[in-house]
Amino acid sequence: MDFYSFFNSSTSYRIRIVLALKKVDFNLNPVNIRVMEHKAQDYVRKNPAANVPLLVDDNGFELGQSMAIADYLDTRFPEPRLIPDNLEKRARVLEVANLISCDMHPLNNLRVLRYLVKELGVSDEQKNTWYHHWIAEGFQSLEALLERADSGNYCFDNQVSLADCCLVPQVANALRMKCDLTPYPRVLKVYEHCSSLPEFKAAAPAVQPDYQP
Repeated sequence: MDFYSFFNSSTSYRIRIVLALKKVDFNLNPVNIRVMEHKAQDYVRKNPAANVPLLVDDNGFELGQSMAIADYLDTRFPEPRLIPDNLEKRARVLEVANLISCDMHPLNNLRVLRYLVKELGVSDEQKNTWYHHWIAEGFQSLEALLERADSGNYCFDNQVSLADCCLVPQVANALRMKCDLTPYPRVLKVYEHCSSLPEFKAAAPAVQPDYQP
C-alpha cells in the first residue's frame, strides 16, 4: 500500500493517524505541496483532485479525499473501529468529523490562504484575521458538540474514533497559527490526551521524513 502525504497537511495527518491506529504497513511517498508537486502530471493522473492525501492499495485501487480514505480503511481494516456501526453513534462521530473537514479546514488550508494573498492581494495581517475568525467560529461549535457528548478524554464514548483523528490535526494547525484556544477546554483536553498516544505521536508532522522546520 502506498500513501502520498505532505508532512504539514492536516488531511494527510488525519490519515496517518488512521493508518497508525490500524497498524497498516504502507510506503510513505512525500508530496511537497509548497513547490506544487501535487500538480505534476504523473501525480494528477493518479489523483485528479490534485491534492493530498492519496492512497494506492496493493491491487492498484487509487483513492483521494481524506474522508473517503478514512472510510475505506475503516472497512478494509475494521480494528479498531473508527466509524461506529451503531446508527446514532456513527452519526455523532461523522457530525464532528465533518464539522472539521467540511466547515473548518477548507477555509484555512494552504491553497485558500495562498489565493487570498497572491490573487486577492490581502495583507498577512488580513490573512491571519481570516484564519483566526474561522477557527474561532468552528471551535465554538466543536466545543458545544463535545460538551453535549461529555465523553472525557476522547470525542465520544471514551474511545478513539475518526472524530479524534480529525480534531488533533486541526488543533495542531490552530496552535501553530497562534490561535487562542483557551475558550475551548474540552477540545484541548481531547487534543492533549490523544497527542500523548503512540499512534498519534507517530503521525505527527515533526517526525515525518519530509518534515521542514
